Amino acid sequence: SSMAGLQVRSVLVTGANRGIGLGLVQQFLGMTNPPKWVFASCRDPKGQQVQELQNLASKHPNLVIIPLEVTAPASIKAAAARVGEQLGGSGLNLLINNAGIAKVNLLDNETLEDMTRTYTTNTAGPLLLGQAFLPLLKKAAQGSPGSALSCSKAAIVNMSSSGGSITSLEGWDLMQVVSYRCSKAALNMLTKCQSLGYREHGILCIALHPGWVQTDMGNSVGFTPPLTVDESVRGMLKVLSSLSEKDTGTFLDWEGKAISW
Repeated sequence: SSMAGLQVRSVLVTGANRGIGLGLVQQFLGMTNPPKWVFASCRDPKGQQVQELQNLASKHPNLVIIPLEVTAPASIKAAAARVGEQLGGSGLNLLINNAGIAKVNLLDNETLEDMTRTYTTNTAGPLLLGQAFLPLLKKAAQGSPGSALSCSKAAIVNMSSSGGSITSLEGWDLMQVVSYRCSKAALNMLTKCQSLGYREHGILCIALHPGWVQTDMGNSVGFTPPLTVDESVRGMLKVLSSLSEKDTGTFLDWEGKAISW
């Protein structure tokens, strides 16, 4: 399989109850050599929208559903403690910050509340998650042979968007979504900062654009995006399996192409 290069012992995916997050969980579980632990986090594990994840968990003992509200520091700390407990003495190889929100507003309708909420979820969330899971990521990096960075060793993957690219500003005529764009441009800067700050610990950091995908969020424009979740996720996992030292702190899409900041 194209993902054969990705050998992770443990992975955490946030926002895992639907869309791209759920697609990632399904692909990890379906690997020939699946991770020993797949941690899938969502806001309300007992909620209406978590049925598919629950069904998967009943079939896969290596899938652990973790309650996590990425806007709440206490919830993030509790999740890190739970994951650490489950991992015993070993570390976490891969943190995928996928949870995100978008408000489909025009520029004139953006409010302080929408800007703040979007930024708190999409930018501050991944910052705090990186901090909380740093000890476990470090542990994974230390326990992995060789010094070269890779996603099989230890990595933070921030789910970004070409909508956050200041140079290309994709899809402006379709969706202005200013608060979302600002939060993703800031997430890209966070990725760069994490790549610089965590390099010495052996942790690779990357911003990834999944493409325009057929999810609840992607469909909110009123027509069907070109990519299925499956195509996007398979592409992204292939990209993750090929990343090395030179790629840390970069902004790539689901096909591995560089996106301009």
